[in-house]
Amino acid sequence: MKLHPRYLLLMLGIAFIAETASAQTTKWKDIHKVKRKETIFGIARDNGITIEELKEANPEMKQPDYKLKKGDYVFIPYPKAAQATPTTTTANKTEEQRPANKPVSDIRNRAIRVGVMLPLHNDNGDGRRMVEYYRGVLMACDSLKQNGISVDIHAWNVPENADIKKTLKDKDAAKCDLIIGPLYSTQVKALSDFAEKHDIKVLIPFSINAPEVKSNPNLFQVYQDASEYNEAVIARFLEKFAGYHAVFIDCNDTTSKKGIFTFGLRKRLESMGRKYSITNLKSSEAYFAKAFSKEQPNVVILNTGRSPQLNIAFAKLNNLTMNEPKLSVSMFGYTEWMMYTKYDLDNYYKFNVYIPAAFYMNPLSARTSRIEQKYRWNFHEDMMQALPRFAITGFDQAYYFIKGLHLYGEKFNGARGMVGYTPIQTPLHFERLGNGGYQNRSILFVHYTPGHRVETINF
Repeated sequence: MKLHPRYLLLMLGIAFIAETASAQTTKWKDIHKVKRKETIFGIARDNGITIEELKEANPEMKQPDYKLKKGDYVFIPYPKAAQATPTTTTANKTEEQRPANKPVSDIRNRAIRVGVMLPLHNDNGDGRRMVEYYRGVLMACDSLKQNGISVDIHAWNVPENADIKKTLKDKDAAKCDLIIGPLYSTQVKALSDFAEKHDIKVLIPFSINAPEVKSNPNLFQVYQDASEYNEAVIARFLEKFAGYHAVFIDCNDTTSKKGIFTFGLRKRLESMGRKYSITNLKSSEAYFAKAFSKEQPNVVILNTGRSPQLNIAFAKLNNLTMNEPKLSVSMFGYTEWMMYTKYDLDNYYKFNVYIPAAFYMNPLSARTSRIEQKYRWNFHEDMMQALPRFAITGFDQAYYFIKGLHLYGEKFNGARGMVGYTPIQTPLHFERLGNGGYQNRSILFVHYTPGHRVETINF
């Protein structure tokens, strides 16, 4: 069966059809590529739907001469039994306060309407990453369905050059309870205005430059800008490493932007009257050793996140601790260091490394293995080798917000402990910015212990 343009659907695993700037929406759970010897009965059974439901989603199947062929694409609908019937119970806002196109039904007693407005295409890296993210959202919806939570999901392809205002003209956009997007900061303003007008919550999954969060209470932003993030990490560093002697190592990296962090940390240490030392990767062994305290535990901070300089630092520290075995040395790194575990893991354990991050996925956990396997089963390929894993990011964010809306309705604000969900990769707890929206304030320290364990400290 060939795809008809009127469906304007996202094909999970291949590109979008129709023009990239136009809104594209789906009410189907999945699109299935037919394999050899598969039957209509078998496809319906494997997806938990009836043959009639499958044929309703694929009208060509009703034709007398229809034959299912290998390579055809088949729309997989949600089971009708899983769709909640909207009720007319009183919501948190009165009918006069609510936009005319939004029903008065309590979101907690019906299917939650979710819109995804991201670059969902196969044209470049942004599109492929966001397709994987969207697949994670679909997997979260599937898991929630198994817990009795129904979701009506729509998806629009909104690439970088698209006018998101055109997408927002789609009648289904104004009916959403939650919109996930956009990816690009230039599209935030239009979506923010639309969300405020129609009383829709917006989850901004990646865009950092979004000043509208400070004034629009409908917006939820996952990532902080660099200055805010640095200040938060510095505050947690000072709390965690009270009583430590800080040693800053200049790595002679003229391309590094980590000076913003190290300079800010040094200023805070000075304001608190806490002493620190500065040394250099090119220093002699004797001069290098003088930077370390023999009375206090030491914590080492480099002014670069690059791997070559890190490896030189490890070599110097190994030599130092071999000559001074009683020295206590820990290291405080950067999120990029999680990409180097394949080569540096033993040194991470040896030097008690702490890495600040907004996410962490334990590759050895059972939950990680299950979601990776489920992704492989559903989409016939592995997730991208990227940090963070985009499918798991989509799963965590969608599960957290949809369950929160199901539990609390319009009163959901993403506060710590509201949902009772332990993330696989991305911890979320939001705090309000004055009278505006909400920003995720969760920060992790990923700790590689000398006992060859990895633990996470969640602030």
